[in-house]
Amino acid sequence: MGTDTPVTGGFGEHLLRLRTDARQSQEELAHAAGVSVRALSDMERGRSRGPQRRTVAALAAALGLDASGTEELERAASRGRPRARRAGGEPAASSYGGAGPTGEAGGKPAVGPSEGAGPAGATAPDRSFRHTLALPRDLRDFTARGPALARLAALAGQSDPDRPPVAVVCGQPGLGKTAFAVHAAHTLAPHFPDGQFHLDLRGMDLHPTPPRDALARLLRALGATDVPADTDDRSGLLRSLLRDRRVLLLLDNAADEGQVRPLLPGEGASLTLITSRRALAGLEAVHRTELALLRREEAIELLTRIIGAHRITQEAQAARDLAELCGHLPLAVRIAGQRLAARPTEHITKLATQLAEQGGRLDTLKAGSLEVRAAFALSYRQLSPQAQTVFRRSCLADGPDFSPQTAALLADLPTRTAARYAEDLVDAGLLQSHPTADRYRYHDLLRLFAAEQLAEEDGPEEIAAAEDRAARWTLRRATAAALHFEAEYGSAAEQGDTEGDPDPATAPVGRDRARAWLEEERAQWLGALRHAQSTGRHRQVVDAAEAMHWFSDATMDWELWAEVFRRAADSARALGSTREVAVQLNYLAWARNMCVFDYVGALAAADTALEAAREAGDELQVGWALGYGAGALQRLGRIGEAVARLRSSVAQFAGLSCGDSRLAELTALNALGQVLRMDGRPEEALAIHRRSETLCRAGIPGRPTGVSNSYLALVSQNVGNDLAALGRWSEAEAPLREVLTLRAANPMSFWSETARLELGVVLRHLGRHEEALETLTAAHEALVRLNHPRQLEAAAELSTLEAAASTA
Repeated sequence: MGTDTPVTGGFGEHLLRLRTDARQSQEELAHAAGVSVRALSDMERGRSRGPQRRTVAALAAALGLDASGTEELERAASRGRPRARRAGGEPAASSYGGAGPTGEAGGKPAVGPSEGAGPAGATAPDRSFRHTLALPRDLRDFTARGPALARLAALAGQSDPDRPPVAVVCGQPGLGKTAFAVHAAHTLAPHFPDGQFHLDLRGMDLHPTPPRDALARLLRALGATDVPADTDDRSGLLRSLLRDRRVLLLLDNAADEGQVRPLLPGEGASLTLITSRRALAGLEAVHRTELALLRREEAIELLTRIIGAHRITQEAQAARDLAELCGHLPLAVRIAGQRLAARPTEHITKLATQLAEQGGRLDTLKAGSLEVRAAFALSYRQLSPQAQTVFRRSCLADGPDFSPQTAALLADLPTRTAARYAEDLVDAGLLQSHPTADRYRYHDLLRLFAAEQLAEEDGPEEIAAAEDRAARWTLRRATAAALHFEAEYGSAAEQGDTEGDPDPATAPVGRDRARAWLEEERAQWLGALRHAQSTGRHRQVVDAAEAMHWFSDATMDWELWAEVFRRAADSARALGSTREVAVQLNYLAWARNMCVFDYVGALAAADTALEAAREAGDELQVGWALGYGAGALQRLGRIGEAVARLRSSVAQFAGLSCGDSRLAELTALNALGQVLRMDGRPEEALAIHRRSETLCRAGIPGRPTGVSNSYLALVSQNVGNDLAALGRWSEAEAPLREVLTLRAANPMSFWSETARLELGVVLRHLGRHEEALETLTAAHEALVRLNHPRQLEAAAELSTLEAAASTA
C-alpha cells in the first residue's frame, strides 16, 4: 500500500471521528494541539500513520480525552509507527526519539504515577508536555527595560499565598512585549523551581485559543492525567495543581480578559506574566507594566548590540538619525539592525536615507519574516469597521495630536461615538492618549500605516469630503472663538456669545475657554484656513483672519500669524477688495515686525499696504501703514526715517473722528516716543508718553476697560524706560511694576516679560541685588521659552549682575 493511501480503520480515521465528535475544525484542533493544519490533515488522511507519542498526547489533550480515550488513540498511532530494529534484528520498543509537535527531537518517557504524586488526578509534570510549553530562547542582545524588570523581580518576591502575583505587560505593537516577558521569565526562572511555561494564546488570530484548550495544555504540562471536560472544572484543577507549587506561567499574546481569567492561579506562590496588545483593564488586582518607546541612547545601544560598536562609532550621527526614523520603536530598531547585520558592508547612512523617504519607510522596515507593517496589521484587523475608519481617517488631522471632535468630523460620526472608538484604539495600542487632555496622537510609524490604509480603503472623493467637512466646521468655530477677543464685541463675548459657532451647545464660552480651544486646536484651524484658501473660499479666509486680529495681540510669540495674514491678504486680492488688502497687509507688517522679526519683509508689507489704503481712500489704514513701516525702519536702524513716518502717522490719526482713531493715535504716540528715546532724546519721549498716559487714564471711547488697561500697560512701560534712560531710577520702578500688575489681569507674556527684564535692570541700578537677581532670572527663563530676541539682553544683564556680586 502506498504512503498516499489512507489506512482504513487506522489512526487517521479514528482521529477524524474524535475531532468530528468534538465539533472542532482542523484549524481549531491544530491550533490547540500545537501542530500545523497540514500535519493534521496528513494524519487524518493516513499520510502520516504513526505520529510520535508527544503529538498524540497533545491531540488527546486538545480533544479533551480521558485516560482511556488517550490510551486508545495512542494504540491506534503505535500500530502505524515504523519499528527500529536492534542489532540482532528484533524490533525495538517505540520511544520519544522523533519530533514532537514543536519539532524538538529526543526526550524522556512520561513520569508514571509511582514516580511522583501531586493533587488528585495529577502526577509529576509530564516532561513531554513541559517541552511543548518550554520558554522560547532569550535574546542575547536584549536591551534596556531595567526599571520594569526590577519591578517584576520585586513582584515575584511577594510572599502572600492568598494573592499570587499577576503582571500584565501591554503596549502598542512593536514595543517588544513578548521579548521583554521572555527575558523576564528567564531572569526569574531560579525563583520558580517547579517549572516555567510559555503558552501562546494567539490573541491576534481570527480565532484565539479558547480557555478550555489552553487549560488542557497547561494541565497536561503540569502532570494531570485525567483532564476534565468542562472549562470550569479544568480551571479549578489548574488552581489546585498550582496551590503548592512555585511555577512561572507566561501567557503570551492574550486576546481579552475572558481568555485569561480561567488560567490564573487562585492562591500560592506562582507568578503569571501576561502579554497583550490590549490593556486588559478589566483584570482586577494585577500589576501593570506598560512598555514605553526606547530612549534614544537605548535605541543606539540595541543597534550596537546587533551590528557591533565599530560600525556605530564610524557613523554615530547616522545611527542617531536611524533611531529617530525608527521612532525609537524596538521592533523597527531591531529590523533596521538585522538588515544591517545581514549586509556588513552597507553603510548606516544608506539605510537612514532610505527610511527618510516617508512613502516607503514601512517597505524598508522589513527583514526576513520581521516586518513593522505586518505587526500593525495584526492589530488593525482586530478592529470593528467603525474603529478602523476612525484610525485611518484621523491621520488627516493636522498637527501632532487631535481631539475626539476632529476624529468625529473626519470619520463622519457623532463625537461621543468617535471618542469611544478612539479609546478602543488606545486599548489596542494603535493610538496614544494625552495624560491630562482629551486628545490622541499616533506613533510616527503608525501614522504612516494609517495613511496607507486610508489610501487603500477610502476613495479620493471620500477623503476630500472628510477633509472639507472637518475644515469648514473647524474654521467656523475658530472664527467664533477668536471674536471673543475682538475689542468692539468684548463685553458680549464675555457674556457667552456663541453666534456663528457651528455647534453652540459645545462652543467654548468666555475668553479663557476660547483661548484654550484656539491654543489646543492651533494646528487644526491653521490647516482649515489653508484648506479654505486652496478650495477658493476666500471670504472665509479673510473673515477668520479679521476675527483673529485681537487674539493675535495676546499671542505674539506665535510665528503662524505671518502666514495667517499673508494668506488673508492674498484672499482679499482674490475677492477684489482693495481696502481689505490694505487691512490684512497691515496686519502682516505687524506680524513680521513682532512675531518673526523679519523687518525687511515688514517694511515691504507696510509699503504695499500704504499704496492699497490710498487707492481705497481709507485714511485710517493709511495711518496704520505709516506706523507699521516706521516700526520696521526703527528696527532696521533707520531712526530718522522712522521718526518722520511716525509724526505723519500721528497727524493722520489726529485728524480723524472715527471710533478707532483714538486707539490708533495712542499706538502711534507710543511708538514715536520709543523711537525718540532710542535716538537719545528721552526728555521728548517722556513728554509724549505722559500725554499718552493722560489719554489712557481718561478711557478710550467705545472700548472696554480691558483695552484701556492694555494700552496703559504699554504706556507705563515706556514711561518707566524713559525715566530709566534719564537716570531717574527710583522713579522708574513704580511704572514698571504697574505694567506687571496690569498684565497679570490681562496676560500678554510677550510684553510683561520685557517689562520684567527692564525692572530687573532698574533694581540693579538701585543696588537691590537679590531682588534684581530674582527678577532677571525669571525674565530670562520666560524670554528663552518665548524665543524672544531680548533673551540675549537678559543673559547679559544677569552676567553683569553676577560679576558685580563677585567683586563686591
